[in-house]
Amino acid sequence: MNKERVDLLTQFVLEEPGNPFNVYALAMEYMDSQPERARVYFDQLLTEHPDYLPTYYHAAALNADLEDRDKAAELYEKGIALAQVQKNQKTLQELQRAQQAFEDDEDEW
Repeated sequence: MNKERVDLLTQFVLEEPGNPFNVYALAMEYMDSQPERARVYFDQLLTEHPDYLPTYYHAAALNADLEDRDKAAELYEKGIALAQVQKNQKTLQELQRAQQAFEDDEDEW
């Protein structure tokens, strides 16, 4: 985590609370070092900006890593449905591949 970048992104969030990218970037900054904090930002995005498609891939993967498999499965499904509605084929394929890997991993449990 880069503290200067976090401080700058936090400032951007305060200045532009309606811009989902700033919250997304902040969540991504915390992914490796503070995953629970990243989840808070992803949950904020899912609540305040449910149509912000980039959230779903990373939020689902993070929830899977944090052993919240039900939430991860739900986010993959919602992300896939949103990608279909938005006609975003690239993201749809990425989400479908990630969901398949997640389900394959679940079968090994």
